[in-house]
Amino acid sequence: MRLVFMGTPASAVPALKRCLDDGHEVVAVWTQPDRPAGRGNRLHASPVKEFALAHGLTIHQPTKIKTEEAHALFASHDADAAIVVAYGRILPATFLRAPRRGCINVHFSLLPKYRGAAPVNWAIVRGESETGVTTMQIDEGLDTGAILLQRATPIEPDETAPQLLARLSESGADLLGATLARLDEIVPRPQVDEAATFAPILKREDGLIDWPMRAAEIERRVRGLQPWPNAFTQFRAQRLVIWRAVPLPANTAQTKPGTITRAHGDELVVACGAATALQLLEVQAEGRRRMSARDFLNGMRVEAGARLG
Repeated sequence: MRLVFMGTPASAVPALKRCLDDGHEVVAVWTQPDRPAGRGNRLHASPVKEFALAHGLTIHQPTKIKTEEAHALFASHDADAAIVVAYGRILPATFLRAPRRGCINVHFSLLPKYRGAAPVNWAIVRGESETGVTTMQIDEGLDTGAILLQRATPIEPDETAPQLLARLSESGADLLGATLARLDEIVPRPQVDEAATFAPILKREDGLIDWPMRAAEIERRVRGLQPWPNAFTQFRAQRLVIWRAVPLPANTAQTKPGTITRAHGDELVVACGAATALQLLEVQAEGRRRMSARDFLNGMRVEAGARLG
């Protein structure tokens, strides 16, 4: 098929690679403009752009797509279909109608659950045991289009959002390959809107730990809010990021949530809500590197009874 590919982050690269491996003609790659990042705020190309450059593909990076010029360029590709994987913009209706077979999205959830910008993160935060990938015919709603194919996968108990997204990106690439191969025989299935849940874009304040929550809920936020905004708290008036933690069996002591109850050796334990406790395994103090609980305790001279938050 003659395809336009639209995507930006690393999670979109396997789908683009699959299109090429399956022999499709990728006539153009659309990705977000280069962004400043890192020390010195130097401009960096997106992972999709880097892959496209390495494979000699035509690249377009418009700053705006709701213009006549952008639509004319998109329509000029004369594509059979556009493949959209985390492009970063909502496509206007004129784009949806331009390819002969429309625009196909690879979405990292089992729609209609977790429509929106951060489905992988919220699936972990909200304690789902299963998620998956969906190929969908894009319409003018927010992830509301008809479902083409789906594939489910369990969420592992200790899996972080980046780890899960890496797995789903590979699974999504395989599902896209199957979708394009069977496009003529697949009967699109409308979504049941009443069953929809939403995964809104993450905000910095989502990462602030509320210690009266149960330990298991906080631990899911530790895994689910990586790589940004991360689960964080305050310690000695500075930001402290929690990178790894494990809930402990119920702590019967009625200790105020946020209080450090054990601070010795490798044990850094914090009281949480409902008489639960969370053992912190890896943390990062403001302006410092990630470190084990033992190194944090030794370096910061932390004692039981100190408060977080």
